[in-house]
Amino acid sequence: MAAALSAIVPGLGQSLKRQGAHAATIAVTGAALLIVTGWIAQTGGIGPAVFFFLLLVLPWWTLQSYDAYLPNQPWAGTTSASRTTGLWQSLRTAWSRAHDIRYLGALFLLTALTDLYIIAANPSYSLTVFCTKPAGLGGILAKAQSPTLHLLIGYGFMRLRRWALLLYLAYAAFGLLNTTANYACFGYGRIRTAFLLTLIAFTAYVLWRQRGFRRGEALPATLTA
Repeated sequence: MAAALSAIVPGLGQSLKRQGAHAATIAVTGAALLIVTGWIAQTGGIGPAVFFFLLLVLPWWTLQSYDAYLPNQPWAGTTSASRTTGLWQSLRTAWSRAHDIRYLGALFLLTALTDLYIIAANPSYSLTVFCTKPAGLGGILAKAQSPTLHLLIGYGFMRLRRWALLLYLAYAAFGLLNTTANYACFGYGRIRTAFLLTLIAFTAYVLWRQRGFRRGEALPATLTA
């Protein structure tokens, strides 16, 4: 119940658990983040605002909801009934359980849905692949690979599967080569640059957290059939 309330209104679940000061801090922080998101939307457009929301606001929102879900944690090294609350402690718990990787998997699943929507809403849309826009069957396959791979990677990340890490690294390598080639052909582009920088940072984080993936897991039947 507390987690669901905090998912709707930040800090509400903590308030239900009688963590008044902690709940107030979360509520103020959430309001500030939403104000900043609105300001970015007004000054920079909806694209940068969505990027900021997905990069910072949504992870924080998810963490504070997870914080409301967790029981109050004991202070390390004590045997008393004293408890401590705070997002830092919840972040450490989420980190130890690799929930950050699962969160990234959820983002991949979300992007798979948005990719499908873009393709369905814009049938004439063509994906640029190494400076060309494939037409016909090649164009259909080029567009279909994005939601398909996002779906597979998202599922694998949610399950912490080692094969998903390898699949992502191959996909990231393709994305890096493709973006670099498009740079050479078309020059600087704001979206292209943002994608490249995000891809590099995202891949660096995934490599840093690669120990969170389980080893020795088999591919799902849909991949081995």
